[in-house]
Parts: sequence; C-alpha cells; structure tokens
Amino acid sequence: MVVEEGFLQVMERYRTIRAYSAGGVVYRFVPIDSTGQAGLYRWWAEEQNESAAVEVALVGRSHAGIWALPKGTPQAGETVEQVAAREVQEETGLKVRLITYVGSISYSFVREQVRYQKQVRHFLFEAIGGDMALHDHEYDLVEWFSLPEACRRLTYQNEINILYQAENVLYRWLEYRQKEGLK
Repeated sequence: MVVEEGFLQVMERYRTIRAYSAGGVVYRFVPIDSTGQAGLYRWWAEEQNESAAVEVALVGRSHAGIWALPKGTPQAGETVEQVAAREVQEETGLKVRLITYVGSISYSFVREQVRYQKQVRHFLFEAIGGDMALHDHEYDLVEWFSLPEACRRLTYQNEINILYQAENVLYRWLEYRQKEGLK
C-alpha cells in the first residue's frame, strides 16, 4: 500500500492539460496494375467498371521507425476542420478536399511533469493535387500505401482503428455517390 500511496502522490503533483489536435486519412485512386492487384477496393473498381484502387498517405520518421496519420495542433481561431485540413496539407505536401468526419481517439501522456489528456479528431480527405516532396519538416517520410499495407505500417493501434473506420466511411460515401449518379 505504501508504493500505491507514493505513486498516487507523484501522480497528484502533475498538472493536467486537456489538448486536442486534428488530422485525417488522405486517399487517392490509383490504376489497377496488369496483374489485377488493387487492394481492398478492387471490388468497387470492378463494379464501377473502373481500373482504379484506393491508397492512403502516411507520414513517417525513419530514425524512429514510426508511421502515422497526419495530424497536428490548432492555431488561434481555427475550426477543427481547418486544423485537420491545414495539418494534413502541411505534413503530406498534398492539396486535399474534406469529405467527412471519421472519428476520434483519446489518450493521455506525461511530459515534463504535466499530464496531457489529448483527443485527436480525424477526417476523410481526398487528395486533389500537390506534391509529397513539398511536405514540411516534421516527418521525413511521406508515402502512399494500399489499405492493408497502411494497416501493417501504422505504429499505433488506435490509428489502425481510425483507418478501418475511414475505410467504412469511404465505402458508404462511394455507394452514395454511385446511387446519386455522381462521379
């Protein structure tokens, strides 16, 4: 019990700060190669009589071996959607179009005697231009991956869960667009 009390006393000394950030899952359609490889969305491409599949952009740090979804913190006066779009564009170098909200993750950590309780809100974005070579300095790697490969590469399970949620959202969005006759 002495250890538990000592632990609780140490934990009580930490000031708690609530923080949020926003980012998302950026997707693009890519041609199906000559072997027919198209990732998880081959069925969609075939139903649409398309020769395209879906890839998502991840950001990484080669020295730490970390792969993540792009995200970051707000600047004064930004809405959560503006934060997500700006951070995704800065960290990937891509121009993006916001599709919809996907979900959020929450976690806490301690840094320099401060306990942070953080919530990260994720959105689905379509890549509409830009160049990955123009990404900011926060990450040294930005690459496209098929959905299964992105799930294998992501470092944190909570971001893998967001990617699965984004896959479901994208599926529903594509069905809606097909039903409405939109391309």
